[in-house]
Amino acid sequence: MHQKAMSENIHHKQVVKLSDVAASANVSVVTVSRAMRSPELVSPATLSKVQKAVEALGYVPNPAAQALASARSRILGVVIPSLTNQIFADLVRGVMDGLENSGYTPQFVNTRYQLTGEEELLRIFATQRPAGVIVSGIDQSDRARQVLRQMGCPVVQVMETSPDPIDMIIGCDQRDAGRAAVRHLIEQGYRRIGFLGALMDPRAQRRLAGYRDVVSAAGLNDDARLIMTSPQPTSYTMGGQLMSDLLAQCPDVDAVFCNNDDVALGALFECQRRGISVPARMGIVGFNDLDVAACSVPTLTSVRTHRYQTGLQAVQMILTRLENLPDHPRNVDAGYQLMPRQSTERMIAL
Repeated sequence: MHQKAMSENIHHKQVVKLSDVAASANVSVVTVSRAMRSPELVSPATLSKVQKAVEALGYVPNPAAQALASARSRILGVVIPSLTNQIFADLVRGVMDGLENSGYTPQFVNTRYQLTGEEELLRIFATQRPAGVIVSGIDQSDRARQVLRQMGCPVVQVMETSPDPIDMIIGCDQRDAGRAAVRHLIEQGYRRIGFLGALMDPRAQRRLAGYRDVVSAAGLNDDARLIMTSPQPTSYTMGGQLMSDLLAQCPDVDAVFCNNDDVALGALFECQRRGISVPARMGIVGFNDLDVAACSVPTLTSVRTHRYQTGLQAVQMILTRLENLPDHPRNVDAGYQLMPRQSTERMIAL
């Protein structure tokens, strides 16, 4: 009667707790926890009482409580600056495919390129005791880096390379990729090479640094007027505006390296509106090599970054650590690939 009355009383509650099961079975909370996690360590009679109480009360284990008990959840945190940008959509697809049938669940958060927001989101992740964390870039604040180091789980920084990762890292050398783009323009005969960039996050800044490296080393006119950037979000419209502004300021510019494909396509459209021939009069190089780059008219030369493979391999790096398999390299250069297309085929056009 006592157990039935208690069961009826507890069913009126919104949530049945572990302590309710313990009281119903007339055992300690520790015993209930042990019976659920390691039933072989509990006597058959006690295990039977606990199982009957669980069934009678409709108890559902709390994943958060289980995580605290095991010191690690089955959550894989993924911290990225944008959920709409295709660059990160490709990365997310790689993460999702990598986690398929792994028993781990991804949890994505969007920092919107805000360092303070990233700090707060990482603190929230820390309370969930994640199995691992994937975080975009290498420019975390000191506080964010400290939180990541203290999480006690594998951490992978993605999209870039660094000699001093927080734990593990996979990506490409953004500065060197920028150099490759500008060297290609020089090889095609362009000499007044500009740079167009929107939303100049740290990765875009490193591409700009690569541009400056090559222009300076080649002995070309290192003219600050050839660099046109905006803090506004990237878009085709913004690319067109930047191209228009650059032409107004430096009408003799004959090529542009753009910090991404959206800006590059906007620049291409602006040239077409003005009747400027691409590539004979103007060469254009983008970055990331989105699918649309191979479909534009003319097709767009771009620097391909391996985003899907980066997400896939970042997951593998974490799972390898969690399963105590032979160590995966801590620092992986995923590389990049220059994809020459019609927008820079000046030698052929001439």
